[in-house]
Amino acid sequence: MRAIFRDRVDAGIQLAKKLSKYSNLPDVLILALPRGGVPVAFEVAKELNVKMDVFIVRKLGVPGNEELAMGAIASEDVRVLNEDIIRSYKIPDRVIATVAANELRELERKERKYRGGRLQPDMRDMTIILIDDGLATGATMHAAVEALKTKHPAKLVVAVPTASPDICRFFKGIVDEMICAATPEPFYAVGAWYEDFSQTTDEEVCELLEKAQSFPEK
Repeated sequence: MRAIFRDRVDAGIQLAKKLSKYSNLPDVLILALPRGGVPVAFEVAKELNVKMDVFIVRKLGVPGNEELAMGAIASEDVRVLNEDIIRSYKIPDRVIATVAANELRELERKERKYRGGRLQPDMRDMTIILIDDGLATGATMHAAVEALKTKHPAKLVVAVPTASPDICRFFKGIVDEMICAATPEPFYAVGAWYEDFSQTTDEEVCELLEKAQSFPEK
């Protein structure tokens, strides 16, 4: 098994090649899922010369089984619930409210830290390209997709350097376009396909988002 990407910068450069048809378009907005998606998205936005921002979404995990998402919250009071999971686990409203309140505090903290007072961009009628550094279960990306649908974009694209073939097929069914640069099988884990998959820090996220304010370059 050999790494496909040197690091997230390399992954972003490779992913940008798959998205070249979106270059220099004023109605395209790239949204990165923090933290690992930000350095990937930055390289894509730079290569395509389009606007970039961050989209913060917090998964609402089932108590005692936090990896399983019973829903998600996103900026500006967007809340998406998975009614099937809630019914099958018989999760009462008060439990959902408690989990959502805890995640909202974390979401607001990250909004303050990453956005630094900048307003969220208008997404209505835009082509939104959602980017992460890869998808394992896809739960957080799924939550982001459902949240963004409430913003009424013209087109919703998910683009990642790597994911399993099954996950790519799943997203093809729920968004307008799904771009996976590499779909190795067996998949193992996202980090398995990077030589350097060291954690992206909050400081790096803030620095890249600040630099991205100059995109698109005239």
